[in-house]
Amino acid sequence: MQLISSQMVGYMERSSWIRKMFEEGIKMKKEFGEDAVHDFSLGNPDLPPPPTVKEALADLAEQAGEPFFLGYMPNFGYPHVREKLAEEVTKEQGVDVPADCLVITCGAAGALNSVFRAVLEPDDEVLVPTPFFVEYGFYAENHAAKLVTVPSKPLTFELDLEAMDAAITDRTRVVLINSPNNPTGAVYTREELDGLAAILRKHNEGRDKPIYILSDEPYRFLAFDGVEVPSLLDVYEYSIVCSSFSKNLSLAGGRVGYALVNPAIEGREALMGAIVMANRILGFVNAPALAQKLLAKALGSSVDISIYDSRRKAMAEVLDNAGFKYTMPKGAFYFFPEAPGGDDVKFCATLQEEKILAVPGTGFGYPGYFRLAFCVSEDVITRSRDAFVRAMEKAKA
Repeated sequence: MQLISSQMVGYMERSSWIRKMFEEGIKMKKEFGEDAVHDFSLGNPDLPPPPTVKEALADLAEQAGEPFFLGYMPNFGYPHVREKLAEEVTKEQGVDVPADCLVITCGAAGALNSVFRAVLEPDDEVLVPTPFFVEYGFYAENHAAKLVTVPSKPLTFELDLEAMDAAITDRTRVVLINSPNNPTGAVYTREELDGLAAILRKHNEGRDKPIYILSDEPYRFLAFDGVEVPSLLDVYEYSIVCSSFSKNLSLAGGRVGYALVNPAIEGREALMGAIVMANRILGFVNAPALAQKLLAKALGSSVDISIYDSRRKAMAEVLDNAGFKYTMPKGAFYFFPEAPGGDDVKFCATLQEEKILAVPGTGFGYPGYFRLAFCVSEDVITRSRDAFVRAMEKAKA
């Protein structure tokens, strides 16, 4: 007798490669010891939250005896937090963002699902460049939509605008992008985004519903070497931004983020109302009260980006020493090198023999590459040097 849905049976069979490798790492560390395993599998930020978070927790503890301290609130979040968030995203995006364009959500995942629920009809299509964060497919299917993938350009992972243009159909409703990108570290340029916007405006002609660009931006703060992360708000009118504070404030378990509707959208009130309603009826109801209160006090602060940059350079040295081919990431905390021999799953197994945990590119819809998350201590990175050399030698043998 089958106890669960057929869809969930399929999901569990093709569950995330990221989680598989993370769970394998737990086993290996128990068997060989923490110091013997080089775990680059999970993008779990290891830096402690900035001091403002600790200070905020101390302040909030003093208020814990007050009535309704963690009580119900509007589904869009605490009004005073939304006001402060509006000030912060106005600075980040370079566009004046009123508070009524924001919904505080249960992380970026809650934001993405709420937006999808608000705009998608059954059998609509969500277009995404590959490689992509694997959960996007599940999120689209949550709302009876179809994920359509378009490969980015090899090695550089720039948008293939011609291919994206060709992939758009009358069912395309959302183009979902992630920049800085997980898993490649690519940052889409203003020229690329302008080109994408021009394509969508062309396809919007004569349509009853516009195609949205939905930008997933939890790594916006983490760009290196002075690279600009352009704002979509002044590039394309039908744009929505989703983000979280899991990386810049190291609040991954806090589950707090937001959806931002472009103030330039005519009649945006209906769209905002739909996202707020979706936030409620999907069961999120509202973002966690404690996380919102922490956010109100910590906005504007960040973890030390220079630490991630130092790790990025250390990881590049390790890969260069072993002879890997890759593009230096411009943002986020991932490398996405080519897998020697072309078989990413096989090569990740070879890495595992050397007690290195990496995620095959197949898990991101882009075979032939593998992902390394460098949100680990620099000691782990430097200790992996000889193991990467041995893995490369095995691949060449």
